[in-house]
Amino acid sequence: MSSELLSEAFDRISQVVHSALQGTGIEVLTFRMDAGANTMAWLIWHLSRVQDGHVAELVGQEQVWTAGGWFDRFDLPFDREATGFRQSADEVGAVRVDAELLAGYYDAVHARTIDYLHTLTEADFAKIVDTRWDPPVTLGVRLVSILSDDLQHAGQASYVRGLAMRAGL
Repeated sequence: MSSELLSEAFDRISQVVHSALQGTGIEVLTFRMDAGANTMAWLIWHLSRVQDGHVAELVGQEQVWTAGGWFDRFDLPFDREATGFRQSADEVGAVRVDAELLAGYYDAVHARTIDYLHTLTEADFAKIVDTRWDPPVTLGVRLVSILSDDLQHAGQASYVRGLAMRAGL
C-alpha cells in the first residue's frame, strides 16, 4: 500500500513538472524576477538531480545523470556530482537548457523512482538508510523527504512560469 501511495504522489509531481514545461521557450525557462532568483530551468534540473542522487543511493546504482549520458547532454559548467545545493546566483543562471532536455532527464529519473517503488514491501519502509541523523532516517522518511522537496520545487517552477507569463514572455 505504501509504495502505491508514494507512486501516486511522485506521479503527481510529474504532472506538475510537465505542466510547467509545456510550451515553454528558453526565455520563460530562464526568467528571473531579480538577479538572485531561481529560474524554472534550474528548479526542474535541481529537483531531478536531488531525486536522482537519493534514489541511486537507495538502489545502489549509478545516477541516471551519468549512466544515461545526461551530464554530457546538459553540458553545464558544473562537476558531475553537482545537484544545485548551495549554488550561486551565477550558477543558477548557467542552467540554460530547453524544456525537452529537462523533461527527458526528469522522466528518466521519475521512471527509475517508480520502478524502485514497485520493488518495495511494507517492511522495507522501516529499514534505516541513513544513520547520520538522530533519529536515524528510515527508507519511508527518506522517500517522503524526496517527495516533499520535489513538490516544493515543482510548485516554485510553476509559479516562476506564471510570473514570466505575466511579464509578457
